[in-house]
Amino acid sequence: MATPELAPRRTFGGVIAVWVIAALVGIAIGLFTPPEWRAAWLTVGLGGCLVVAFGIQLWFGRSQGFTERVAASVLGALLVLGVISLGFGLSSIVPG
Repeated sequence: MATPELAPRRTFGGVIAVWVIAALVGIAIGLFTPPEWRAAWLTVGLGGCLVVAFGIQLWFGRSQGFTERVAASVLGALLVLGVISLGFGLSSIVPG
């Protein structure tokens, strides 16, 4: 007979943590890299977010929904980095 899990850890915080890390990485890349290298470094930043998402979800220690949580983390990081990239791209078009 299996014993029920008494107080499962909340896993949504790990997904949000990856999104926040992606936002910080995207802003740092946008501020500290030259415009011609931003796309390459954003790709590296997304790869780093994948590794961080994998590590955070392993740290939670729950196997139920592992791939869904990692996928949500990486997809959210992709969207966050895309929005930040769009912002920096539009700011480079505007003269001033």
